[in-house]
Amino acid sequence: MTDLTTDVRVTYPEFSLDVSHTFPGQGITALFGPSGCGKSTLLRVIAGFERTASGRISFGDELWLGEQSFLPPHRRGVGYVFQDARLFPHLTVRGNLEYAHKRAADLPTRYSFDDVIDVLDLAPLLNRRAPRLSGGEKQRVAIGRTLLARPRLLLMDEPLAALDTRRKGEIMPYIRRLPNAFGVPVIYVTHALEEVTQLCDRIVALSEGRLAATGGVAETLERLDLADVQGRFEAGTVLTGRIVAQDKALHLSRVDLGGAHFEVPQIGLAAGEEVRLRVRARDVSLALARPEGMSIRNILDVRVLGIESEPTTAFAEVLLDVAGQHLRARVTRAAIADLGLRKGQTVVALVKAVSFDRQALPREKRKA
Repeated sequence: MTDLTTDVRVTYPEFSLDVSHTFPGQGITALFGPSGCGKSTLLRVIAGFERTASGRISFGDELWLGEQSFLPPHRRGVGYVFQDARLFPHLTVRGNLEYAHKRAADLPTRYSFDDVIDVLDLAPLLNRRAPRLSGGEKQRVAIGRTLLARPRLLLMDEPLAALDTRRKGEIMPYIRRLPNAFGVPVIYVTHALEEVTQLCDRIVALSEGRLAATGGVAETLERLDLADVQGRFEAGTVLTGRIVAQDKALHLSRVDLGGAHFEVPQIGLAAGEEVRLRVRARDVSLALARPEGMSIRNILDVRVLGIESEPTTAFAEVLLDVAGQHLRARVTRAAIADLGLRKGQTVVALVKAVSFDRQALPREKRKA
């Protein structure tokens, strides 16, 4: 495992980037934040595309950027996947893949041409040319071509930004497999929370060119002070559970969170599978007692862990414990006062079944 250490600065007329962080050399790290916060700029600095960057970058014992040092991009061993696939239109899929494979023939690798084909399910596409591929198929081929260049580190700059929801759902399981299948760490740029929760092991959050937070996905997203970074309308938490039952007639899945049970729109996974589910704070309501005659299916006993009011708005964020995991509720400050909410209090949370992300993915076991 080789870590990437960055302590870099870039200055433009109307924006500056100043970030110090060590990226672990395994799994998928989300480089997350709102548009314009510096995510893609930092990725370009790491790749060696920003010659005006100053500071220091090292990959293990190898210095990429220093006071008197600059290792050019082609010597860093970095693979870069862009928003657009950038395939050669005059070549077939096989031709695009073989182009990268032949150019990297002298580099060490732990996987073969056929391994890439198998993991990304590219065999049915090999004889087709790029213009005849869907957006999701183009990105799978682009990822495969990048892997066949035998990178030591894979950088992905919003690779799903141009895809619709269905295509995103099709390609995300392939991205999730990359670190385990190919032994290459991934830094994944996105401003989409659903991609973070379904794909990533940890988050590096940026705000206005500065580091705002780092940590595991669940514990970082539950922080009440990061609502602006997440976007208050999309802010929420991640819950880990296990599917215990499927109701095919009602198209519902029952998920056990370690004592608390949730009903969610049916997930196409077998009973016993672990899943991660994201619940938006705006979809959680609070009550002092269990209501009756409600259409809401998920009514849970929870404990208030913290309350953070927004001084310039009518709203507040409440952090809640449910079976040892955390929910967030976004309610009005008036509701906080009317309910008399306080830290340590036991209340009832109401969560609509439809509020859960439908594209929940199984949590794969990671290689050490």
